[in-house]
Amino acid sequence: MAKNKPVVVVGLMGSGKSTAGRLISEALGVPLTDSDPYLMERHGGTAAEIAAREGARALHRYEAEHVLHELAGEPKVIAAAASTVEDPRVREALRDALVVWVDADDEVLARRMRSGDHRPGFSPAAMRARRERYFREVADLRCDVGVLTPEQVRDAVLREMGLPAADPS
Repeated sequence: MAKNKPVVVVGLMGSGKSTAGRLISEALGVPLTDSDPYLMERHGGTAAEIAAREGARALHRYEAEHVLHELAGEPKVIAAAASTVEDPRVREALRDALVVWVDADDEVLARRMRSGDHRPGFSPAAMRARRERYFREVADLRCDVGVLTPEQVRDAVLREMGLPAADPS
């Protein structure tokens, strides 16, 4: 796997996409783009604010727009919102990327989701029922973040790419 291929981190809310994405981008020396700052900058609100203001359908359209836009540019690490895997255009575009699915038990995700008010109040179990088949379809690598640290996720991605683990210093 080449370093010039984009890496897309997907998973349900609370799975640590942003943290894993940051570590992966630092290790690869490529930029990170994350759906949360993208939404704030481009659409003037957090996911929760946009969902309340314009509805979930608009939010999901904006999140898909983020991934499609970033995949069209230079290789980078993309922390993609969970909803993006529902869009067939995104799933098709992900074929040219290394897709890392960060996942954990629903109880772990629910606990993590309560730590931030920028997320809409979705149930992990309901979102899993809706999206798990798509995660399975697109993922090249699945990491259980209920047992793996973000650094271990980063190192698993580097191994998948045929690169040495990151320097722990």
